[in-house]
Amino acid sequence: MAEDFDAGRPAADPGQAGAIVREALPYRPGTGVMLLNPERKVFVAQRLDSTLNAWQMPQGGLDDGEDAEAGALRELQEETGVTPDKVEIVARAPRELYYDLPDDLLGKIWGGRWRGQRQTWFLMRFTGTDADIDIETEHPEFSAWKWAEPAELPRLIVPFKRKLYGELLEIFAKWL
Repeated sequence: MAEDFDAGRPAADPGQAGAIVREALPYRPGTGVMLLNPERKVFVAQRLDSTLNAWQMPQGGLDDGEDAEAGALRELQEETGVTPDKVEIVARAPRELYYDLPDDLLGKIWGGRWRGQRQTWFLMRFTGTDADIDIETEHPEFSAWKWAEPAELPRLIVPFKRKLYGELLEIFAKWL
């Protein structure tokens, strides 16, 4: 748990000065949204902070004490401009899904406090129009967005999240 860390500093390997011990770090609690349009295509966006040609669905960390559904709706609005009145929750994944950061990112993002994320995912139906999507938000995270076929998702995402996206496709398959 995060509270086990002294001032939120990452766990270091005593045998190597400053080395991060992956197994000693907790997973950051998070949430994610698979947003489907009426054609059953999935919203994906390209991150501003990535040099990779990678796309992702809206997702992010939960605030302290925040419920996963509230966090999913907040993240969706913060990242896409889509307000809660423009979506219907279709399903919630029956379990949390995990991903680990690759070695080159471990200790470099999130203040080095987390090894990856454990996320609660929601499938949501988008009831608005494309005009309701605005990625130029107060704190923009994306440079572009599009609707993608569900089967394309694992190919579009960064490699370290591919397994999680594959699991999502299985979990939400009957609605896709």
